[in-house]
Amino acid sequence: MRVKILMFGRGVIGAVYGWALERAGHHVEFYVRPGRAAQYGDTIDLDLLDARRRPWGERVTEAWPVRYRESLEPDHDFDLIVVSVQHYSFAEAVAFLGPRVGGATVLVFNNLWVDPPTATEQLPAAQVAWGFPGAGGGFGDDGVLRAALLPVVFFGTFDRPPTERERVVRQVFRAAGLRIRESSDFRGWLSIHFIQNAGLHTQNLRQSSLSGLRTAEVREAILATRELLPLAEARGVDLRRHRGELLPLTAPHWLVAPVLALLMRRFPPVRRVLRAHANPEELRAVCRDTLAEARRLGVPVPRLEAAEPYFVGETTR
Repeated sequence: MRVKILMFGRGVIGAVYGWALERAGHHVEFYVRPGRAAQYGDTIDLDLLDARRRPWGERVTEAWPVRYRESLEPDHDFDLIVVSVQHYSFAEAVAFLGPRVGGATVLVFNNLWVDPPTATEQLPAAQVAWGFPGAGGGFGDDGVLRAALLPVVFFGTFDRPPTERERVVRQVFRAAGLRIRESSDFRGWLSIHFIQNAGLHTQNLRQSSLSGLRTAEVREAILATRELLPLAEARGVDLRRHRGELLPLTAPHWLVAPVLALLMRRFPPVRRVLRAHANPEELRAVCRDTLAEARRLGVPVPRLEAAEPYFVGETTR
């Protein structure tokens, strides 16, 4: 089955998965703002660690020829539109796509703090699928995308089985050599992931990098995230449904912190993924939004509050 796919934007996630999906035989294009296609050029320079088959990753370096489009009409023939943008840019992306979805399935491949159905209310609900990437990295000053593609992607629903559209999307990624992890409480999954990022960023903003965190700093990040778990509960998340993914937070920190610190420093695919957390604007926005919600709901989060001087100020949106 060959699928016509539109990656919304030319970010890290869109580029990594666009490459993988095109290699699996699909047609891939990128929607970019008017004028950006000429700015970007005809290729994306890749330096990728592909860990789908080897835990340490197979290095891929190439100038990947890509297709751009700067307009999108409602009568397009794309089967799948993949949206992965900074969480504070999501509303703008959805507003643009709402009248232009056509017959495509829209895969929300995104970090979100807003309630998911509310965030996508401008899209046809029956055409929305939910997922989250297992890749990351960043574009260097030289324009090269240095990233890692991990073997797992995350998909989910909201207390129901996947629809036929959603099953097709999962098969597209599965056929590209990726393993699927499924959650029937994806609303809760996204909330937990968001607060995990906020906890990590209390240290990331202090140290300017996650890949160089020492054991003591990883321990503080774990404790900061643990303090945020009551916030997830206050937002209606049943933590009992997420015991497996919460294990690194609930296990003894003296046991977990050294292992995580070692992975961050020594495991090349993980180190590259952590570069996805190198955008200061996004880091500050995640922390600010999390702290604002904690204050609104009256949940004490002392470690996040102590880090507030590192993320106060206005974010350019």
